[in-house]
Amino acid sequence: MLKKEEAVLVLIDIQGKLAQIVDESEFIIKNIANVIQGAKLLELPILWLEQYPKGLGPTDERIAEHLTDEKPIEKITFSAYDTEEFVRALEQTGRKKILLAGIETHICVYQTAAHLLANGYEVEVLADCVSSRTAANSNIGLQKMVQLGATVTSVEMALFEMQQVAKGDVFKAISKLVK
Repeated sequence: MLKKEEAVLVLIDIQGKLAQIVDESEFIIKNIANVIQGAKLLELPILWLEQYPKGLGPTDERIAEHLTDEKPIEKITFSAYDTEEFVRALEQTGRKKILLAGIETHICVYQTAAHLLANGYEVEVLADCVSSRTAANSNIGLQKMVQLGATVTSVEMALFEMQQVAKGDVFKAISKLVK
């Protein structure tokens, strides 16, 4: 079971022109915005990565507007785990369950998941929050992550799994997000 006290949301490279041209871009960006808002309601730490922002551009504004309390971690490696600042920030959370969202599924998301799994983390990939330029590459990336031991979930499933009870203000706010 996914527990909010054990989880960290990791956002990978939802930037610039690439964020606009991945398969189902609008759907993915809307879901990532929703999972960020849900993670904040559940008080999850959020680690936000940007791949070479000088070249690829900043995080899509529809995502960044929900990250006013966070600072992006810049990387030039495909795997976030190859960036020391990310590893330090992750270790500081003391949490071992990672919810992954971002682009591209078959490159940076996949390589990050592979390294996290190899280093003792549990990885749950938010299938409705990852994409690649082609659906085929995204599907292959998801399949390879599952073969390595990752679990696939969705925004609604993960948020309600962490919420656990169908009552209270947080439940009501999450229900509005996913409807």
